[in-house]
Amino acid sequence: MAFRLFKSTFFLVFVISISCGNTPGTKNQSLPSPESQNDALAKTKTPEPAPIVLGANRTEVYLPLLKDKKVAVVGNPSSLILKTSSSSEKVYTHLVDSLVAHEINIVKVFSPEHGFRGTADAGEAVKDGKDPKTGLPVISLYGNNKKPKPEQLAGVDVIVFDIQDVGVRFYTYIATLHYVMQAAAEASIPVIVLDRPNPNGSYVDGPIMEAAHTSFLGMHAGVPLVHGMTIGEYAQMMNQEGWLQTAHPAKLTVVAMQNYTHNLTYSLPVRPSPNLPNDQSIMLYPSLGLCEGTTLNAGRGTEMQFQVIGSPFLPQEQYTFSYTPQPNFGSKNPKFKGETCNGLDLRMLPKLQKVDLHFIIDAYRNYEKKAEFFNTKNFTAHAGTAQLQQQIESGATMQEIRVSWQDGLEAFKVLRQKYVLYP
Repeated sequence: MAFRLFKSTFFLVFVISISCGNTPGTKNQSLPSPESQNDALAKTKTPEPAPIVLGANRTEVYLPLLKDKKVAVVGNPSSLILKTSSSSEKVYTHLVDSLVAHEINIVKVFSPEHGFRGTADAGEAVKDGKDPKTGLPVISLYGNNKKPKPEQLAGVDVIVFDIQDVGVRFYTYIATLHYVMQAAAEASIPVIVLDRPNPNGSYVDGPIMEAAHTSFLGMHAGVPLVHGMTIGEYAQMMNQEGWLQTAHPAKLTVVAMQNYTHNLTYSLPVRPSPNLPNDQSIMLYPSLGLCEGTTLNAGRGTEMQFQVIGSPFLPQEQYTFSYTPQPNFGSKNPKFKGETCNGLDLRMLPKLQKVDLHFIIDAYRNYEKKAEFFNTKNFTAHAGTAQLQQQIESGATMQEIRVSWQDGLEAFKVLRQKYVLYP
C-alpha cells in the first residue's frame, strides 16, 4: 500500500516532555548505622511515576481555543475530567458539565454507539434527544446517521472529541472519529481531540484488515486488530495518510497527555461501554471480541462480559464452568438467554500481551454443531479477513495463524511509528 503524507498548517500537536533525575554518587566511608541506612534508602528510592494528566484535564491548552466559539462535543459517559484527587478518592466531572461551568458555548452534543449516557445495547439504534442534565440537544451518530450531516454542523465553529477508546479495531468509536473528522474537513470546521490512554496500547497484534472487508467495524485497510495507538495518535494517522478521502485534511488539534507511556497500566474510572465492566474484560476484549462472530456467548447477559465464554453445545466434561445468560444492562437479548452454558471462566487469567485465539480454536474443535459455529459475515467483519475462519476450520494451529499476520504487522508498525506521541 502506498501512503501519502499530507502537511497542513492547521495540524497541531501538543507534545509532552519528561525529565528524569540522576541519583547522586557516594563516597567511601565507614558503615552507617541501620537507622542511617534506612534514611539513605528512603532518599534514593525510585520515585513514584508522575500521574497521567489526560488531554481533557489540560484545560489551559484547549479552553482558549473554545472561547467565544460555538462548540459541538462528541462524547459519552467516558468523557470525564478529574476534578479532585486524594489518596483515597478521585472525583470526576463530565467534560460537558465542566465546559458549561467555564461558560463555553456548547450548542449540541453528538453521541456514538451506546448513546451519550451509555445505556443502549451494542448495535441498538440510538435516537436523537435532549440531555436531561444540561438541556442540550443530543444527536445520534449511530444507526443510519453515522456521519454528521452538513445541516447538523451548521453554525458550529469547532468540534471537541473526547471518548475513551480501548485500542481494538472493531471497537466502533474509532469509526465514529473517522466520520466526524471527515465531515469536519468537508465543512472546514476544526476538530480538537482530547487524548486518552489506550489500555491495550502496549502491543500491536492480530489479523490485518483487508480492503474488501472494511466496514464500521474496521474502516482502514492495513490496520491490525490491536493497533497499539491512542485515539489522538490514530486521529493523526487517519488525517495525514489521506484515509478521510477528503480534498483537504481536517484542521486537527490533538491535546496530548502528560506523563503517559504506552507501557503504563491504566485503569479506567468508568465503563467505556456497557459490556466492558472492568480491566479484565478490556484486556480480554481483543481475543474474546471475535466471539461476536460465532455462536459462543462471551458473557453478555451476565456481569462477566468478555471474561467468560460458553455454549450449551460445548462438552461439560471439558468446559466445567456453567452460567445462564439473562437480559441485563447492555444486553437485552443475549445469546442462549435462559439456557445453561458450559464454558471457561477467564476472570483470573494473567494479563495478555497478544491476541489469543486458543479459546475460539479449541471451542470450534469441541463444538457439537460445527456447521453453526461461525456467522461468516459477522466473523469476517470482526476479523477483517475471510482467511481466519478458513484457517480455524482447516485445523491450523495458533502459531501457523500468527505467521500469516507477520508481514502486515511489520508494515503497520513502520507506519504507526510516524504518529506515536508517547514513548
